[in-house]
Parts: sequence; structure tokens; C-alpha cells
Amino acid sequence: MSEMHLGGVRYFIGIVRDIGERKRAEEKIAHLAHHDFLTGLPNRAYFSEILEHSIALTRRGQGKLAVLFLDLDGFKKINDTLGHEAGDLLLQGVSQRLQATVRESDTVARIGGDEFILLLESVTVPDNAVVVAQKIIDNLMPAFDLNGASGRVGASIGIALYPQHGEQAEELLRRADDAMYQAKRNGKNRYRFAAD
Repeated sequence: MSEMHLGGVRYFIGIVRDIGERKRAEEKIAHLAHHDFLTGLPNRAYFSEILEHSIALTRRGQGKLAVLFLDLDGFKKINDTLGHEAGDLLLQGVSQRLQATVRESDTVARIGGDEFILLLESVTVPDNAVVVAQKIIDNLMPAFDLNGASGRVGASIGIALYPQHGEQAEELLRRADDAMYQAKRNGKNRYRFAAD
């Protein structure tokens, strides 16, 4: 905005530019940097930030939280036999069912492939995590509609509790991941706690 005088009259000249499109593009880029493009869930990097923040809050309040590391059982077979489009539909369906299973205050993230991580806030007793893990297994049992084809998957879930199984984000993720592989080795479609 600038002022000018012409013939004893005062004028103001201004330039207005609509930056709405640029702002929307910036928001989209920021969203893509922190979220999985297929499911819209937080990605691993963003989940790590959320987890570190939650640990700090939980430590201050002397509470507990749980990290659930989930790997789908049977995803590769669906992807190989029905194709990647069906695999993508399945992952989207799984993300919807996972979000419907947990509280709004909890976090569901996709970290790649057929792996998901969940953060359960305010876990008062380990059984709270067990209830959620079993609900996840039960909610994934019904077949998914994959453009007319039917697909079924299970879930192997590893559970790590803060502070019992670790006090740092990376340690909790590693311990939950190890427990998930233990669940897979013990027959799949089950949950297992990290070793004490």
C-alpha cells in the first residue's frame, strides 16, 4: 500500500494477491511429509514425534502408555494373487478398522508395507492394551471387499508398555517390534507382550 498526492487529492494505491492456492499447496506438502499417502495416517517420522511428546507428558504425570506394533498376516498372498490395487484397498480398509477400534485420543500410524503402529494413551493396567489388541484381531477377521473380490487378513501384534518395557521412544518401538515377531513365530493372528 502506498500513498500519493495528485492535484491536492490524496490517493492510496494497493496491490492484493490471492495466495490461497499457494497456501493450499504448502499445506498439502506439509501433510504429505507427515502422513502416509495411501491411508492418510501419520507416517513413522510423525508417529515418533507424537510418541516422544506423549512419553514426556506421561512421565510428568507418572502415567503409562502402550505401543502396539502390528504386522498383517496374509497380506502378501492377497497382494500377489489379487494385485496391488486390491492390496491398497485392503490397507485402506485395515486403517479404517484400526481407527474405529481405538479411542480418539489414541494414534494409529502406518509405517510402510503392511505394518502399523498404535499408541494407546492413559493405559492404567496392561489388560487395557490386551483388550485393544484382541479387539483389533477380532475386527480384522471379517472379509474385506476388494472390488468384488474377498480378502481376509489377520494380525500379529507386539505390545510394549511405558515405562515397564522402556522409557525412550526408540526402545519402546524396538521392544514392540520384537514382541510382534515373537507373536508371528508362535502361530500368527495373536498378540504378545515384550519380554520383561
